[in-house]
Amino acid sequence: MFNSKAPSLNELPSTQQLLRSTVIALVVAMGLLVTVVLPSEYAIDPTGLGRAMGLTQMGEIKIQLAEEAAADAAAPVAQAPAEPQPVAQPAPQPVVADVSQPVAAAAPAKPAEPEVTGLKHEMTISLNPGQGAEIKLEMKKGAKVNYFWTANGGKVNFDTHGDPYNAPREFYHGYGKGRFTPEDKGVLEAAFDGKHGWFWRNRTNKPVTVTLRTEGDYIAIKRVI
Repeated sequence: MFNSKAPSLNELPSTQQLLRSTVIALVVAMGLLVTVVLPSEYAIDPTGLGRAMGLTQMGEIKIQLAEEAAADAAAPVAQAPAEPQPVAQPAPQPVVADVSQPVAAAAPAKPAEPEVTGLKHEMTISLNPGQGAEIKLEMKKGAKVNYFWTANGGKVNFDTHGDPYNAPREFYHGYGKGRFTPEDKGVLEAAFDGKHGWFWRNRTNKPVTVTLRTEGDYIAIKRVI
């Protein structure tokens, strides 16, 4: 075995050299924190280098996925509206008519209901980054509507759902949802009397224009958000 020679005091780094190395290490660590860690993990980019290297977009996607997962976990379980219970009707009493005077039976009056006819519409909405919007159709139970919507080259998150008239605050009935979707089409069949439609949110960093086309049996269409 060879015994290594202990370094002399002149060969050891001085206090000034150690301090300078420590400062350099701290500066490098802070630089990496600001230019790499913050943009890629938290979408915080004070220097602008993170976006140029694509790290800020990575952080925005991570945050967006976390927000959407939290929103999905917090969404109430879909519940179908309770079916109305039949009300017992009293047995009809026999009517004795005076044969000498003919009596004309009057038909019972029925409450007026909104007329449901085939309608067709096209609506366009513009969404800034982070903005949401909702369009609802007023429909009767069992009514069907053919729909097609497109983000016109962009992508949006969407939630198709419905609310009965006078629905409780926590009520939720979903027909389908998706993330980063460019378009969707199909047939929307109302599960109950009420309002049914789509909610879109732009989770990208650019404006998106959504165009909705509907055709079918609905009473009215309206943007509610």
